[in-house]
Amino acid sequence: MNTSNFVIIPANESHIGYAEQICDEMAESAKARGTGIARRKPEYIANKMLEGKAVIALHKDGTWAGFCYIETWSHGEYVANSGLIVNPLFRKEGLAKAIKKRVFDLSREKYPKAKIFGLTTGFAVMKINSELGYEPVPYSELTQDEEFWKGCQSCVNYDILMSKDRKNCMCTAMLWDPAEKEKELRQKIAQKAKAKERLKQMQKKHSLLKRIELSLRRRSKIIATLFLAFD
Repeated sequence: MNTSNFVIIPANESHIGYAEQICDEMAESAKARGTGIARRKPEYIANKMLEGKAVIALHKDGTWAGFCYIETWSHGEYVANSGLIVNPLFRKEGLAKAIKKRVFDLSREKYPKAKIFGLTTGFAVMKINSELGYEPVPYSELTQDEEFWKGCQSCVNYDILMSKDRKNCMCTAMLWDPAEKEKELRQKIAQKAKAKERLKQMQKKHSLLKRIELSLRRRSKIIATLFLAFD
């Protein structure tokens, strides 16, 4: 990974001029992958920037390098990091991972109690999600907000999705659940505390055995001395 020549920051109104280029590249990327994801208009991307719900990567010379935005569903209960795209000029630089990490952090800052999820067929994105702590889940664990699923209508696999009653499709569903992560953290802390207590008890037992051993040695010396005295 070499991202030292880039700045990755929350997008704002100063970045609106990149919106059309971002949309065009999203469409080209979807076409190349053979997935008909919903095409976003520049106005939609610009609005995400104005709302502070996007992350943009820029090369040090000002060239647009990458982008990703936040969508919320089910009244903020679910959050999706969508539209991850990297300028073809800067691929193989580790930008996708860095952008995904930054938009994930931004999502946690804005929606600390929300479940963060994603649907993808891309192995690279799955790998990044796994490194961030996402877990593969059935579609039933995702938002059931109808507006979200409408976004799948332009996908070439939409008929498959509907034929399976939205229970599964070609995409892998992944989820980061803050409640589950907090539970896991508490369990790790409890396990660490138990391990520490076991170690403490073992040290006490070892110390006791040492004291007993020392006492026996002293007694042995005394007995040996007494035997010598009577010889």
